[in-house]
Amino acid sequence: MASTAKKRGGTAHESLSVRHDEDAWTAEELAEVRAELEADVARLGVELDEAEHDLVEMMRSYADGAGDDQADAGAATWEREHELSLANNARDLLMQTLRALERINSGSYGDCEACGNPIGKMRLQAFPRATLCMTCKQKQERR
Repeated sequence: MASTAKKRGGTAHESLSVRHDEDAWTAEELAEVRAELEADVARLGVELDEAEHDLVEMMRSYADGAGDDQADAGAATWEREHELSLANNARDLLMQTLRALERINSGSYGDCEACGNPIGKMRLQAFPRATLCMTCKQKQERR
């Protein structure tokens, strides 16, 4: 519950939720997480652009493949599905990363989106895109 969170007035990083057994976020810790997320945004943007470019090229070459045998058509289909999967994965990770940055900016970073309890600073340092505390994440995975 919110009572287990340490919330302090003052700077934005000090008002982020932490578990009762954790110290408040320092400016350096939050800057490190933000830098990691921003680097991920740049990297994922490039990956997404490349995957989408590859998909466009495959679609163009698919039209040129008239008369291909079944094996060639199957291989082309598999390649398109693979590139589509890569593009979707990069897009999903990019959206999660942008959302984490938004949560830092809004001051809600560290709050579990399901129960409102603190996610835990150590969990967020290991996985900065986390939006659920361990208890809620475990419940989600059991479903």
